[in-house]
Amino acid sequence: MDAFLNLLGGFEVAISPYNLVIAGVGVFLGVIIGVLPGLGGTSGVAILLPLTFTMPPTSAIVFLSCIYWGALFGGAITSILFNIPGEPWSVAVMFDGYPMARDGRAGQALALAFIPGFFAAFIAVVLFTFFAPPLAELALRFGPPETFAILLLAFSTFTGLGRGSPMKSVASATLGFILASVGLDVVTGRPRLTFDSIILLSGFSFITASIGAFGVGEILQSAEERLEFRGTQGKVGLGDLWLTIRETGRSIGTFVTSTVLGFWIGVLPGTGATPASFMAYGLAKQYSKHPEKFGTGAPEGIISTQSAAQSAGIGALLPMVTLGIPGSPTAAVILGGLYIWGLTPGPMLFIEQKDFVWGLIASMYIGNVIGVLMCVLLVPVFAAILRVPAPILTPSIILLSSIGAYAVNNTTFDIWLLLAFGVAGYVFKKLNYPLAPFVVALVLGDMTEEALRQSLIMSSGSLWIFFTRPIAAVGVVVALALFMMPLLRPGIARLRNGLGAVPPAQA
Repeated sequence: MDAFLNLLGGFEVAISPYNLVIAGVGVFLGVIIGVLPGLGGTSGVAILLPLTFTMPPTSAIVFLSCIYWGALFGGAITSILFNIPGEPWSVAVMFDGYPMARDGRAGQALALAFIPGFFAAFIAVVLFTFFAPPLAELALRFGPPETFAILLLAFSTFTGLGRGSPMKSVASATLGFILASVGLDVVTGRPRLTFDSIILLSGFSFITASIGAFGVGEILQSAEERLEFRGTQGKVGLGDLWLTIRETGRSIGTFVTSTVLGFWIGVLPGTGATPASFMAYGLAKQYSKHPEKFGTGAPEGIISTQSAAQSAGIGALLPMVTLGIPGSPTAAVILGGLYIWGLTPGPMLFIEQKDFVWGLIASMYIGNVIGVLMCVLLVPVFAAILRVPAPILTPSIILLSSIGAYAVNNTTFDIWLLLAFGVAGYVFKKLNYPLAPFVVALVLGDMTEEALRQSLIMSSGSLWIFFTRPIAAVGVVVALALFMMPLLRPGIARLRNGLGAVPPAQA
């Protein structure tokens, strides 16, 4: 009941004329960002974050979160009409979306992405509404050992659940920790790794690093590939909406499973919509009555992917708000914004900043309604953006990124850092090193170090403090198990193959 009353108060904040305009602009920009290959939700939020510096915190979080929702919708447009992933997670949408569009069913494919995705997001927001307060109350019992255990768990997911090389994830996170340690020591206040440079006393700007690594890095890679945007035309009609509703009813099991799976994966620190979309697609194909149709234009393939991605986007903000731990790279960028606005994410937000938290939750409902209506009505407009010549589009995005980086501290040093991080992001992508561990380590590095050192001070240097407190012990044990998962996985596979082997027939 308290959650319902607080949500009503949140709607009073979210539906104010200013915040409604901010939400609409955020969704519109987010869809454009999602449509453009080479950007994406994380890059877009990072590039546009400086625009929020003059906004009230509640309006700023509404703006950034609506950019995220818009990008989740917009990525499907590019994948379905042009067979080019506007977002990393939308790669899975291409598998069945583009074949359906090529067969003359582009409107139905787009409707299958928008409508189930909207309902999945709505269900995820309802789960967010009622799960966030209990999780925040539990987090109030956390001390430094529990905080460190949860942060360790966040980094272990990159190694244990990541799709790439575990060692590359560790190396990426290590670099993020090193850069996070530049500046003043969080405990003693002494300079570290500054090399007697005054400008490095404040450390590396998280905003500059994010814009460079995600935004400029993506643009450099796209410019190298010289993408040519050619595809089909499509718009969503009333007949397409009816067919979508009927098809979703037939695939209700896939829809519900993908929605719940996506929300849960989004809550896991450091994951987000990309692994959720691929896992949901694989699960839908495995348990489908007609798995052979997947990849040729199967509606279930689009429903599963989009539902999981939308619900994961919502779920990724749950640990960020309640525990101060981002559930995705985009949430990590938004987390940096909270610190800039003078807010400390965590359970105290629900007590000290009720308008902020519940305004954010209410804006999730509003933003997704605006997103689905905008996408259904303006698909041809957004698709036309891809026909802007690349020689015009790419420098414009680089210019916008430079302005955003300069606005952080009003120094040209940040522009040089932007270029350096852009090149680093480009190199990371060429060598298949994940950027998410780097960004999360850069954001949470100081917090992780502070929690560890405070815990060791409490225990006079003994590590047993992490195993004598129940919540910390569970977090550390699970984190250690995830860190060991890459070493254990080959043995588990061999054991399964051995148990599944058929013994030779007796002579």
